[in-house]
Amino acid sequence: MIKSELVLKIAEQNPHLYQRDVEKIVNAILDTIADALARGDRVELRGFGAFSVKKRDARTGRNPRTGEAVSISEKVVPVFKTGKEMRQRLNAPAPKVMKAAAAQ
Repeated sequence: MIKSELVLKIAEQNPHLYQRDVEKIVNAILDTIADALARGDRVELRGFGAFSVKKRDARTGRNPRTGEAVSISEKVVPVFKTGKEMRQRLNAPAPKVMKAAAAQ
């Protein structure tokens, strides 16, 4: 699902809101999360997961084409860890298929 599909889905579920307002809300939420991560803060959405940043140290890599050593500078990367409820929802057992339907 891309952001525009998310906006459409939320707008469908909330017909009292204009789509442009839903888009502003979604953008505001995503911008707030991005700003917090840029400051190095952790963003936790209970039941969904937590966004944080992780520092990767500088290292020496290899150019795959030439095999030449290349220095890679340190960087900060975003990390997402799913919450307990999300993991349970994703790993819920699949519904059992009736034997009669499976035989056909």
